[in-house]
Amino acid sequence: MHTRETNPVPPQSRKHQPGEEQFRAIHPEDVIWKPFPAFPPAARLAILVGDPTKPGPYVIRVRLPTGTKMLPHKHPEDRIYTVISGVFYIGLGEQFDETKLTAHGAGSVLILPGGQPHFHWAKSGEYITQVSAIGPLGLAYIDPASDPRNDSKAPAKSDRGS
Repeated sequence: MHTRETNPVPPQSRKHQPGEEQFRAIHPEDVIWKPFPAFPPAARLAILVGDPTKPGPYVIRVRLPTGTKMLPHKHPEDRIYTVISGVFYIGLGEQFDETKLTAHGAGSVLILPGGQPHFHWAKSGEYITQVSAIGPLGLAYIDPASDPRNDSKAPAKSDRGS
């Protein structure tokens, strides 16, 4: 026999994450691409959700134009990459080795554990990946001489759209 519950438990209200307290949509034409000091000069980063400099979830996009390489580096945070467009070539290890690259087309999802040395290359054309993680974002090059932050060149201007 089914009896009616007289004291239903009300749904628990949870605190929203930064940037997630109200419905919104982010369209490709709304994405603001900016240089990022830890990236090669031609690469761009867009922050979609959260603040990757602070603790908490964030979603960013990374755009590398044809031929651009991200030399071996690692991140302290676990990351989930989704390939938005192009082919994302990634290899694991502390040395850039083209034979270790694997190709992942649009729609692919890759899980990269924190601390895993890796490298990427826009080998066959521009690619865009979306990264979801829990911040703060960290990026340490295996060879400090590969780190663009150690270069005195001025960053390029921002781009709107893709």
